Amino acid sequence: MKILKIMLVVFGGLCLMGMGCTDRNSEPEVTLGQSEKNGDDIRIPHNERLHLSTDKKWIEQEGHQSDLIRLQWTAERAKPAIVWMDEKGKDKTAIISHDKANNPEQHDHKHISFETTMSPTGQYANQLFTRFEIPFDTDISEIRTHSSNFNVMSGILRVAGESETNRDIQFSVSGEDNETTPRWAIRADSSQESGKNTGADLQFIRYSDEGEVLDSPLTVQRSDGNVGIGTNDPDTKLDIDGDKLRIRNKYTPASSSAACSQGQMAWDDQYVYVCVAQNSWKRTELSSW
Repeated sequence: MKILKIMLVVFGGLCLMGMGCTDRNSEPEVTLGQSEKNGDDIRIPHNERLHLSTDKKWIEQEGHQSDLIRLQWTAERAKPAIVWMDEKGKDKTAIISHDKANNPEQHDHKHISFETTMSPTGQYANQLFTRFEIPFDTDISEIRTHSSNFNVMSGILRVAGESETNRDIQFSVSGEDNETTPRWAIRADSSQESGKNTGADLQFIRYSDEGEVLDSPLTVQRSDGNVGIGTNDPDTKLDIDGDKLRIRNKYTPASSSAACSQGQMAWDDQYVYVCVAQNSWKRTELSSW
């Protein structure tokens, strides 16, 4: 009796939406019956569309926009989903939102996830697997991907933020419960943008094992392109805050007119060589003390 009532309500609703109520090849327009999977299906006739529309706007007192499809879990580990299947009826992709993990010992999931099947020849053949997830119940969502590459084709991958804030691309190690600990970051820093291309300098940030910032070993100033190693305020094209500069390999020019470009330097066991002009070397002798 309950199933019959449901059928009548659904059937009447579909009639009102203009999906048709006439007999077509003696097949019922709406059926309710046992699915090949668990539970019952409400089936729309093959090749028909379910068309929903609205003129409602934001509903302030309800805190959401006017919804047309609402999926609700009624048990704490339920997982309402929208699923796409292939011509054989096998699940291939899904959008799922749920609060609790299947395993009570795992941490709460609290996310919406986009899932696709694993390789048909792999360890988890044809199983749906989370590729992209967005958490809820949080002011800042830690959006994650899993076993996925992210490609930008003919476009821009952009990290934006307000002036005088750090904008980072971070490289981290992952731990339990999806926690991450940073190791390196590429940063447009929070230095003030005060005109003449100053501020928002590029830095490479180094982190400790505990994820604390150690220093910024490399800085490139936006204003003039000066590069600093060990300093955040380089005042020449290359500014090294250290007491040694190493050139690992020896080189001995064949003559004072050997090929070179102005500014090149070299050394061997006897001399230090400096190219002072195109194809013009000068040298100074080394001595012990």
